[in-house]
Amino acid sequence: MATIKKKRILREVRFLVMITIGAMIAAAGLEFFLVPNDILDGGVIGLSIIASELTGWTMSIFLILLNLPFLYIGYRKIGMKFTMHTLYGVVVLSLSTAYLHHFEPVTDDLFLATVIGAVILGTGVGLVIRTGGALDGTEIIAILVSKKRPVSVGQFIMVVNVFIFILAALLVFSWETAMYSIITYYIAYKMIDIVVEGLEEWKSVTIISEKPEEIADSLLDQLGRGMTYIQGEGVFSKQPKKIIYTIVSRIELSTVRSVVDEIDPNALVAIENTTDVRGSNFDTGSPH
Repeated sequence: MATIKKKRILREVRFLVMITIGAMIAAAGLEFFLVPNDILDGGVIGLSIIASELTGWTMSIFLILLNLPFLYIGYRKIGMKFTMHTLYGVVVLSLSTAYLHHFEPVTDDLFLATVIGAVILGTGVGLVIRTGGALDGTEIIAILVSKKRPVSVGQFIMVVNVFIFILAALLVFSWETAMYSIITYYIAYKMIDIVVEGLEEWKSVTIISEKPEEIADSLLDQLGRGMTYIQGEGVFSKQPKKIIYTIVSRIELSTVRSVVDEIDPNALVAIENTTDVRGSNFDTGSPH
């Protein structure tokens, strides 16, 4: 029991360290590039920038105040652990932006500020999300809405952000900076995906063929990658079938296609994106 408790404590410390680093990186992207050039991110961060411009209060105050209702909803609907990680991340982000606000911006070039700021911001937010938290309360609402309505999390956040960018253009900034803000949001969104899911793109491949052994032997020989037979049955023929299942990298996918086309051009090949692969010494390429 003591060993398990120690592992949990160490894991939680590691999570908090990663959230701290992620929130500080996000703050650097905001204060060194985006905020000084009147460029918004979406969600609560964007609303905080607008509120700061309208009231003259520091953005760090609004980062906490505007997130509080979402955090309460998250606590009631999602759970304590996620909510506490998110609250901690928001506090670190708020304190970091308050501190960095006193430094001079790195550049006043709008294009450079948009691209570099978005990359840095997306990296920081991605680290926090990968750890199991968030820096923006609108993501909590998006998760809850997606469970009850036929709308994805990304679609809901996009709608909210379009409204925020229009609001910014009408009340505070210009349409030009609003359009730069849209570019910022898109780049940051992609960077979050890269940080959370990684640069490598894995593909899960399912092959249904009349020659499964030949295809499997050839793939094993050329890729050195393990695979699994799934026992199936044809609906019409009622005959047993061996279905090949394996996971390959994007680069290896062309070899899979070539092998299947050469051995059985009529084979059915289904390919899906896989964002995370663990266990069975997969990285070494040994058989599953």
